[in-house]
Amino acid sequence: MKKHFSRLAVLILSLLNFNLFAQDVTFWSNLPNDVLAKKIVDQMTDVELYSQTLMFGWAGAEPDELLYQWVDRGLGNVKVFGWNTDDLYLVAKSVTSLQKASLKNRFQIPLLVATDQEGGWIRHVKGETAVTPGNMAIGASGYPADSWYSAYYICREIKALGINMNFAPTVDLYTNHKSTIIGTRSFGDDPDKVGVLGAAFASGSTAAGVLPTVKHFPGHGDTSLDSHGRLPVIDIDFDTFKDRELVPYLYLIKEKVPALMSGHLSYPKIDTSGAPASLSKFFLTDLLRNQLGYEGIIITDDMMMVGATIYAQTMSNAFKMALEAGNDIILSSTTPRLNDSLWTKNLDLMSTSPEFHERVKDAAYRVIKLKLDYFKTKGYAPLYPDSESVDNAIPDKEGEKFFLEQACRSITVNKAETYPLTQEKAGRIFLIGSMERFFTAAKQRYKNTGQFYVKYDAGPNEAQWVIDQLDGFIGGYDTIVVCVSNENHALIANYLKNKKKRVIVLCAMAPTLADQFDWADTVLISYSWRCDYSLEAMIGYLNGEYKAVGVKPYKD
Repeated sequence: MKKHFSRLAVLILSLLNFNLFAQDVTFWSNLPNDVLAKKIVDQMTDVELYSQTLMFGWAGAEPDELLYQWVDRGLGNVKVFGWNTDDLYLVAKSVTSLQKASLKNRFQIPLLVATDQEGGWIRHVKGETAVTPGNMAIGASGYPADSWYSAYYICREIKALGINMNFAPTVDLYTNHKSTIIGTRSFGDDPDKVGVLGAAFASGSTAAGVLPTVKHFPGHGDTSLDSHGRLPVIDIDFDTFKDRELVPYLYLIKEKVPALMSGHLSYPKIDTSGAPASLSKFFLTDLLRNQLGYEGIIITDDMMMVGATIYAQTMSNAFKMALEAGNDIILSSTTPRLNDSLWTKNLDLMSTSPEFHERVKDAAYRVIKLKLDYFKTKGYAPLYPDSESVDNAIPDKEGEKFFLEQACRSITVNKAETYPLTQEKAGRIFLIGSMERFFTAAKQRYKNTGQFYVKYDAGPNEAQWVIDQLDGFIGGYDTIVVCVSNENHALIANYLKNKKKRVIVLCAMAPTLADQFDWADTVLISYSWRCDYSLEAMIGYLNGEYKAVGVKPYKD
C-alpha cells in the first residue's frame, strides 16, 4: 500500500510539474493572435496570470528594485506618472530597462507602458513635450481634424520614449461648470460632438502608433467632486444617463477603441448598490460588455484613489472587486510590497474559487491578446527607445506649427469693443500676468509697455497684495491687459473696474470666469493652461493678425 501511495505521489508531482513548467510557445511564436493568447494563458501559472492584470507606477526619478522584482514575477504593465518625467532621457532609459527585464520571463511578454498625456493641463510626461491648447480648445474650434492631429503629435512624442498606451481621450461632458477635476479637459457639453471629437482623437493616437484609452466611464462630468479624495455621487436616472453620458462612448465603441478606463463614480439610481462604476459588475459587464458590445480591455482608474477604497474598505478587496466587476487591468500609482495582501489574498482566492480563477484568466487573455495585436503590427512604440535620439523627436517640429494654428482657431471672443488694438488706440499698455510668453508676445507687438508679474497659483492673500500695489503702477498707462487663469486672478482683474482705463481680459484657463467681465472693453477665451501657443494666439488676435472663430463649446 505504501509503495502504491509513493508511486501515486510521484505521478501527481510530475503532473503538477508539467502543468507549471511545460511551455511550447512564447509571445513571439508564429500563430494567430487569438490562438497564441489562449495557448499562453492555458500554460500560465496563477502567479503569471494575475501578474498580467496589474499595472504599477513608481515614485522616484527611475524605477526602483521593488518594481523590477515585480517585473521578474511577471508584472504585465507599468505606468509613467508625472512626478518622474522631467528628464526625458531617463524616461527612455527606464522604459528600455523595464522591457528588457520583462522579455527575460519565460513567455517573453512585453509590458504595456502607459501615461496620461491628454493635452492641455494633463501632461504627465514633461521635459520638452508640447504644452497644447487642450480638449476644450479643440471643442471651441469644432474641427475633428484638430482632435486627430492633436492626438497624433502628442502621441508621436511619447512614442519616441517607448510609451505605447495613452490614457486619453477624455470624453467626460462639461455638465458641471464648477468641476475642478474635469473642466477644460472636456471637449464640451454636447454628447454627440464630444463623441465625434473623442473618436477622432483615438484615431489620431492609433495612427501615431500609441494605444488610446477612453475615459472616465461612465462619465465624470456631472460632479464637482474629485474621486482622488472621495467617491463622487452622480444622482441621475438611467434615461438621462443614456441620452447624455453614454453617448460619447457609443461613438468610441463603434470605432472599436482598444481600451477604456473605468471611473470611481457612483450612480445610485442606476446601480442601487452605490458601488463605484469601477467596482460595479452592472456597469462593466452587464452594460458595457453585454449590452453595448464593447470588446476592448477595461482598466481601472488609480486604485490608490479614495473613490475606490472607501467603498471596498481594503485594498485587497478593491482589487478583487475590480476584477470581478470586469476590469482587465488594475492600476496602482504606487508599487506595493511583494507580500502585500492585494497580492497574497487574491492569489489564494484563485486557488479556491474556480469563478475568480476563470475571471483572472479571461482578463489575462484579453491583455495578452491586445499586446499581440499591437506588437505584431507595424508602427508600434519601440521596446528599447534610443535615449540619444530623444531631442530629434521632442518637441515635435511639425506639432509646434500645428498647435499654434489650432490655438488660433480656438480663440473665442466673448466681447470686443476695440478690435484690432493698434498701437495708436492702445497708447501705453500695462501687462498683468503669470506666463513669460504673454509678456514677450505683447512686447513684440506693442511699444511702451509696463508689466506686473503675478504667480500662476496665487492665493487670495497674494491677490490682495497685488491689488494693494496696482494703483502705484497703472497711473501712467492707457490700456491694461490682464491674463486671468483662476478666481484669484479674477479678483485682480475686477479691481480694475471703474479705473477709467481700457481693460482687456484674457481668460487663459477657466472659461466661465469670462462672464464676470462684462464691464471690460475686450474679453477673450483660450481654454488653456500655461499654453504658450494660446497666449501667442490671443495677443495675435488683439493685434489684428487674424479673425477669431472659436465658439464656446458649452451652454452658459
